[in-house]
Order: sequence, then structure tokens, then C-alpha cells
Amino acid sequence: MLLADLQTPALVVDADALEANLADMARRWPGATLRPHVKAHKTTALAHRQAAHGSPGFTCATIREVEGMVAAGLGQDLLLANEVLDTRRLGALVARGARVTVAVDSPETVGAAATGGVREVLIDVNVGLPRCGVAPDEAGALAGTARASGLEVRGVMGYEGHLQALPDVAERARLTRECMARLLAAHADVGGEVVSGGGTGTSAVTTWVTEMQAGSYALMDSAYTAAGVGYRQALHVLGTVVHTSAARPDMPAYAVADVGLKALGMDHGNPTIRDSQVWFCSDEHVTFAPDDEAPVAVGDRVFVVPAHIDPTVALHERMHLVRDDEVLDTWEVDLRGW
Repeated sequence: MLLADLQTPALVVDADALEANLADMARRWPGATLRPHVKAHKTTALAHRQAAHGSPGFTCATIREVEGMVAAGLGQDLLLANEVLDTRRLGALVARGARVTVAVDSPETVGAAATGGVREVLIDVNVGLPRCGVAPDEAGALAGTARASGLEVRGVMGYEGHLQALPDVAERARLTRECMARLLAAHADVGGEVVSGGGTGTSAVTTWVTEMQAGSYALMDSAYTAAGVGYRQALHVLGTVVHTSAARPDMPAYAVADVGLKALGMDHGNPTIRDSQVWFCSDEHVTFAPDDEAPVAVGDRVFVVPAHIDPTVALHERMHLVRDDEVLDTWEVDLRGW
């Protein structure tokens, strides 16, 4: 199959860029020090590639992701880095031999883990992102509650998500250091062998965690590229130009491709198209102005770079691994849903 044979919009992954990204991160965070986050790609075929680069454990965001990873034979050490108030589905996986750890940040989530059959937890610590996580000075007490409930506390986790795409690398490093100081203070009270955290944007400036939870590095998006994290853009949404309009006195020339809001995660802004200025997206279309030196015609294919990879992938049923004009393989995006 060739790129020209694909129905658009279609997720396409550059095989060589993907391999380079996986290899680069594995060199920086080898073996068990990298716990890739599958929420970025939601694809067990890609997770198998990450495992082949030496990562024995994975991070998940949903129960569905945990179940799918276990079904794919990747359930040796899974962390659900999220608070869950009904862990019965996770407990069923543990009972069948999977190793599942869940994040907890309150007596309620500790109780849910204990009653649902989960045996191992990490204390989720709020290191600065106003989302989930216990205050650092309360982490030790919560660990005591968890142990009293019969749970094994493996350590702590914290996510400096608000820093991942800061454009100033020095500022990103400084603020990451502050966040990690909070996490290490909590770890001193909690104990355990694990300090888990980080992401693609801070993976090059973090040295304090025992395992890195990066995920977007594998496929990348324009927000991370703008932040200068150093990985290649591997994923694009392939589109077809369905309309062109010549320049008029009141309007420059523009084109329309069939990649719209229903094919792109838009929370980080408009996508980008090489040699073009994107004007706006609507349900099924992206309207853009090609550079004068790079005109397009109806029927041409364009590669659209999403600004946020995670929600973009979740909108598609499959992704196609490609090299140049050849489709090498098609992978189901099989971890969607909850």
C-alpha cells in the first residue's frame, strides 16, 4: 500500500523518526528508568516497540489502557498514574497475575485500592500542578494509612505538567528543580524504592526521579517542538486538498484540506502545515494559505502537524507506519476509551 491509497484524514507515523525517538529516549533513560506513558499513543503495537528498547514497565492513564496492555502481554509492571475510586477491574487483573500499581492521594482512593483488590500504590504528590496529588507534607501520613489498609507503598510520584512546554529551557530546569525538591521531601516521609515522574518536556532536565514517565517523545507535536525538547516529529495527520481559491483583491489565495476539528486535538491551538499559514479549523476542514513558492492543487496530499498529540491520536481508530511513500504497517489504536 502507498500513501496515495490511504483514505484521509489518516494518522501516519514516519518509521525512521519514530525509531530515532525511541532510541534517543532509551539512551537517556535506559531500562527500567523509563516508564513510557501510553496515553500519548494508545497503541499496544507501539508499546511493544518501546519494550523492545528495554522498558519493562509502562504508565497508563485509564483502566482501559491497563486492561489493553495486559491483554497484549505487557502487564509485567503497569502504573495507573491516576486516581480511581472503583478499582475492581484492576483487582481482577491483579488476581490473574498482572502487576498493577495505582496512584492514591486521599483516604478515599486508598480505600478504593484496598477494597478493589489492588495491592500496590504510589503516593501521588502535588508538586505544583493544580490537579491531583496530596500536599507534600501530608504524604507520609497518607502512606501510613495505606500501609494500615494492607497496601504496599512502593514510593511516590509527582507530575510537573505545567512546566513541560515552557519555552525557556533554563526556567524550565529551575522550576523543575523546585518541583522535584517537593517530591523528594515527600519521599523522605513516605519511603519506598520508587520516585516516579517527569514527562517529555522535562526529561532532559530531571535527574531526581528513579523512573521517567515520558510519553509524547515517541510521536511528538508542534507544542513540544516549539519548546525545543529535541525529538523528531514522527506523527502527522495526512489530509487531501479538497478546495483551492485564487487570490482576489479582498482575499489572498487559500486552500482547504479534509483535516478538521474531528481529526485533531485543538486545546493547544491550531495545527501547522509546512510552507503554509493555517487560518482556522472547522468540523471537517482546515483552511490555510500556502506560501507563494509552495502552491497546492485539489487532490494534493498535505501533512498536518497537530499541536497536541494525545487527544489527536484518541480521535483515530488506527495509525499507519510509513517510510517515504510506502505504508509499512497499520496499527490499531486499541487503548482508546475508559
